[in-house]
Formats: sequence, structure tokens, C-alpha cells
Amino acid sequence: MNKVSIGAVGILLGAAAYWVIDNYAARDAASEPTAETAMAFISETENTFQELGEYAGHVFWIQANFFTHDSNWLVTKVSEEFTSLGVKLSKEASRYNDVELDFDTRRKMDSLRRGLTLPAPDDPEKMAELAEITTGLESTYAFGKYNGLADVDIIKIMATSRNEAELKDVWQGWRTVSPPMRDDYARMVEIANQGSQELGFADTGALWREGYDMPADEFTAEADRLWGQVQPLYESLHCYVRDRLVDQYGDAAVTGSGMIPAHLLGNIWAQQWGNVFPLVAEGDADPGYDLTQLLVDAGYDEIQMVKTGEAFFTSLGFEPLPETFWERSLFTKPQDRIVQCHASAWDIDDEDFRIKMCIDITGEDFNTIHHELGHNFYQRAYKIHGPIYQGGANDGFHEAIGDFIALSITPNYLVQLGLLDEEPDASADIGLLLSQALDKIAFLPFSLVVDQWRWKVFSGEISPENYNAGWWALREQYQGVTPPVERTEADFDPGAKYHIPGNVPYMRYFLAHILQFQFHKAACDMAGWQGPVHRCTIYGNREVGDRLNTMLEMGSSKPWPDALEAFTGTREMDGSAILAYFAPLKDWLDEKNAGKQCGWDAG
Repeated sequence: MNKVSIGAVGILLGAAAYWVIDNYAARDAASEPTAETAMAFISETENTFQELGEYAGHVFWIQANFFTHDSNWLVTKVSEEFTSLGVKLSKEASRYNDVELDFDTRRKMDSLRRGLTLPAPDDPEKMAELAEITTGLESTYAFGKYNGLADVDIIKIMATSRNEAELKDVWQGWRTVSPPMRDDYARMVEIANQGSQELGFADTGALWREGYDMPADEFTAEADRLWGQVQPLYESLHCYVRDRLVDQYGDAAVTGSGMIPAHLLGNIWAQQWGNVFPLVAEGDADPGYDLTQLLVDAGYDEIQMVKTGEAFFTSLGFEPLPETFWERSLFTKPQDRIVQCHASAWDIDDEDFRIKMCIDITGEDFNTIHHELGHNFYQRAYKIHGPIYQGGANDGFHEAIGDFIALSITPNYLVQLGLLDEEPDASADIGLLLSQALDKIAFLPFSLVVDQWRWKVFSGEISPENYNAGWWALREQYQGVTPPVERTEADFDPGAKYHIPGNVPYMRYFLAHILQFQFHKAACDMAGWQGPVHRCTIYGNREVGDRLNTMLEMGSSKPWPDALEAFTGTREMDGSAILAYFAPLKDWLDEKNAGKQCGWDAG
């Protein structure tokens, strides 16, 4: 997750921002917008962002690491100032919709117009209300507990327990945290839609989708196209896992619809299934090693895990992270205070990059570290541009970079690190691929559902009276998972997922899971790899690093197809690299599923 945007503005410096915009407006409100005034507006805006962004970054960092009444108060005020400034910038940028501008000025204007995830109307009272609601939603999640258990505690239980009754209890218990969010969430949607419509968008979901260098409806179709490419692989995986869970849990795993009860998949949200690998792997699905055990046996601590992730990037030719990264990041969960442990990468200023993680010595966190460092190296690469272009080619790119690197955490790489003595032979490949698919392929439909639900909520297709029913209808349709107990509109299960109350758009994660495999295959081809693509590692390849850096340095200065072409040579996102990567597993799954009744009935 990539945290802190360039537009965040601190309350103590907000007056300076207003001076820029109000002074500009006073000077030019009476005049027709022209190309010259547009360039002046962009220049002043970038200077404002450069000056004020750092302050806001520190405020948000403090709140994420010290959840208190006072830090929440500060963030509420900063958010209010940020939203107010964003509204002013968006409205000013909208004045130039019909003015002929050069490429860069037009692109920056469009970026400002879409600059807020949740734009408020140009009304101080509603701006303040929106800021208070969003801070409150995130705080409700952060402080949420069931029987004294926070989400991180329940995540561990869901990952390790094989007691069906316990799993059902904590699954249901965590969802008692979110119903108080429901009315505030509905009000937030109402306010944000008013703000989006003032900027010329049909609703807030349309605003989000138009950030992908295409009209909103075209992007919806593009997401469906990509899902269609990989859906058969998911359906084969679903069929295989469902039958193995029936073997483990008996009638508790059986549904008349063919769907899988959500509490049995090893994850609090059933979004990734890797934790049930020991339950579903058969004798010929042994990966040959346990990465967590390798790290523990080698005596890795939290810092060494992060140092190893950094060393992968430096092996490609990137410069090491600054010393401040090691001084200011959060690597372990504090024992004396509440923090939001959700892993994130932070860009405070041009030299201050950080991660925030409560690291455990596990293979999962080893991969997550590579993911978060991917954000940091991307952030540093595009600092060659002004603030408006300091972002990913699209948000899926930002999420994909680290995961693409993590695909090179292969047995070959682990041998080079000294964690493995030798690579397991090819007979272990099915185990490795099954383990990966349980996380990466299982995640694809969930990552679609989160924003499919929000798009429908913002458009009004799913009304507040049907929030929970709409959530489960989509999850059943795309994922083939169903709640283990009856759910009603007294519940608000979407709010039990951090990114919903945190208002983090989720389509970036779906695109990242497509792009990471596309990047990986292109990099392996570039490196001259001759074996199966799932065995390829690019560790130490400077040619790949040079091409990667070219793409990263582009930031958001060009449409994403240009950035994609700079690294892969193609201009279209493509799920076929996933099919190539998992081809041996697909054949194996289909053999195991032969004669089974696959699929599900979502009603």
C-alpha cells in the first residue's frame, strides 16, 4: 500500500495554500481562462504542493503510529484543509476543460481535476463533516476489537486454527466492529457524490475509473476483459480447494450451492487462501521447503528481512535507501500504544521514505517487505518530476512493482541468499505454484468485488438499504464464497475490511496482480531466461534494472500504455502471462478435478 499523496496539506500551513489559490483567483477570475493563465496556475500549484506536502506527511505519520484523540483531531483538521484545497484546485482546473493546452499542462489539469479520492462540495460545513466522518471511520476500524482481539490477532487465529467452531466465532465476532460505521458511510457517499458531480463526474466511482486514461465505462469493460482471461484458472482452483476442505471439515464445508463457507479459507476476509495450503496440498504438491522455517532457522530478524529486500533492488542497480529510512521507519509492533499495523510505504518528502509494518518472521511478511519497498523505490525514481507527476503510471503500477520483484523469490534466489542448499527438482514445482495460486489467483475476484461494490454504491445501484446484500451478492457471484452464518442489513460486512472505512480504492490491487506477471515474464524474456517462467529470478540483472528504472522514472507523466511499453514492449494489460506462469498447475488441477462437479450457483 502506498501512503501519503502529494496534495496532503497541513492545517498550520493551510493559509499559505489558500493565499496561492485565492490570490490567483482574484487576479484571474474576471478573465477568460487561457493557455498562459493555465501554465501559471499549474506552476503555482506545484510550488504549493512542494511547500506544504511534507508537513501533512508528518501529521499523518504521527496519527498512524500514535492513535490518540489528539492525533485524530490533527488528522481531521489536515483532512479538512486538504479537501478544501483539493476542491478549489479541482474547480479551478475545470475552468480549462475547453481550453487548448499543450500535453503536459492538459495532463496536469486533468490530474488536479481528479485529485481527491473523496471530493467534498464547495461548502465549508460539508468539507468539515466529510473530514470528520472519514477520520471517524478509520478510527473505528483501528480501535475495533472482539473479545479483546484486534484484527491482527484474529488474522492469526484464522490463519492457524483448524477448529471450525472457533473460526466461525471469530469470523462473526470481527464483523461486530463494523455496523456502527454504516450510517456514517452512507452520509459520506452522499457528500462525496455531491463533490464529484460539481466537478463534472457522474458520481465518485466514475471519478475513480477515469483515472486510468480512458472513459469510466471503458475501464469497467477493461476490468471485465482481464478477469475473463484468468477466470478459468480461478474456477479450477476453487473446485480443487472446495473438495479438499470437505475432506477436512466434513458437512461444515458443504453448501448446496457449491460455494465455499468464507471462514474456512484461512483468512479473515477469504481474500487469500495460502494459509490452508497444508490442508489442500496432496503428496505431489510438496514445495520442498518452508520459507518461514528457512528464515527462522537462519536467524533472520526484522531488520535483516528488510535489508534483504533492499539488496534485491540494489542488485538491479538502484541506489540504497537513505539512512533516514532505517532511522524513521516502523518495523515492529510497539507494546506501549495502538498503531495501525496495516503495512504501508510512505513518501514524506524528496529524501524521506519509510515503511510502516509490524513485521513477523514469516515468508508472507518477507514477500510483503519486497512489495512495500517497491513503492519506495518507485517514489524515489519519479522525484525527477514536479509534484503532480509524482505517482504511478496508474495505481496498479505502484502496487505491481514490489510484487513483480517478489516473483523472483524463487528457489534459485534462495540458494543465492544461502537460505537453501540446492533447488528442489521440478517435481516440487506444483507445490510452489499451488502455494502461490492460493494467494494470488484466489485474490483476483475479491479484488474486483471491493470496488465493484463501491462503484455500485456510489452510482446508487446498491442503496444503503441493501449494502450488505449487495456485498454478498457480488462475493458469491465472483468468488463463489458464502458467509457461514446468516447476514442481514443489521450488519455492515464491507466495513470489516480496512480499505472500505479507510477509503482506499482497491482496483489497483486487481491490476497489480495482472501487471506483476506481465512485468515478470517481460523481465525474464529480457534476461534471456530459457526455463519455465515460474522458476525465473532476475536478481542481479542490471539490464532489467535499467529498463525498469526507465519506466519508474516516468511516474505519471505519460499515459500508462506508454509506461507499460517502455518496459514490456506492449501497450495492453494482458492476463496471458498469468496463464503461462501457472500452466503446469492448471493441467494438474484439471486432472485432480476430473469427474468432479465444479462451479457454483450464486442464485
